[in-house]
Amino acid sequence: MILFISIAVAVIFGSGAYLMLKRDLIRVITGMILIGNAANLFIMASGLRRGFAPILPARGEMSDPLVQAMTLTAIVIGFGVAALVLSLVYRVYESHASVDLGRLSRAEEEQSERDDASADRENPFEELDEDVIDSDQVTEMTREEVVR
Repeated sequence: MILFISIAVAVIFGSGAYLMLKRDLIRVITGMILIGNAANLFIMASGLRRGFAPILPARGEMSDPLVQAMTLTAIVIGFGVAALVLSLVYRVYESHASVDLGRLSRAEEEQSERDDASADRENPFEELDEDVIDSDQVTEMTREEVVR
């Protein structure tokens, strides 16, 4: 049975690693989830013993409840992270109409180039009109003059 669980962990982990190398964002997220599940299965298998739960008095070996509690916590946290990441992927799809990492990378580079080009343009506030009131003039003016 231990050999079967070890092979299952290896296959799930390998599948997750393979999916994380893809260009599709959904497959990358699925790979992350699979690797997390493989880690949970590995932790659960490490505490696997034949015997009764510690609540039942028995003279034989018993399984460790701490491993089960920690694995359950890891599963819940993994589910929350997966939900958050999938919602972020949905927002990326809405804004870019693609989940392909190559397209998203090119779109980010193009946006960065546009931002750099707009920053290089001349600042429209460098040359002020002479009609603009200087801060020293405002302190010398009375309130009635400012209101006008």
